Amino acid sequence: MIRQMIGMVFIWVGIAFDFLGVLGLVRLPDVYTRLQAATKCVTFGTAGLLFGIFIIKGFTSFGFKALLGIAFVFFTSPVAAHAISRAAHRGRIPLAKESVIDLYEADDELKEE
Repeated sequence: MIRQMIGMVFIWVGIAFDFLGVLGLVRLPDVYTRLQAATKCVTFGTAGLLFGIFIIKGFTSFGFKALLGIAFVFFTSPVAAHAISRAAHRGRIPLAKESVIDLYEADDELKEE
């Protein structure tokens, strides 16, 4: 019974992260800040859900698959976000007006040879 309750707490925390990530996608001004909100949403929301499932199911094959899913998300989500943001910058998608600094621009990656 206590394991079910702890698992449900992690699942609700994951749902809360997903909800806040969706709000970030709707409210934030440009692709870069939206990408940051989406990455946090996917990483922590999905990890919370899967860890809650692991706690509820225990050390079964289903529980181990949930742990593998967490590891997969933790390794792939930041890499995918970096690749998308770099492609957006190389495609010269502008920053929001509220942005203060562009560190990619300081790098000489986009200068013509």
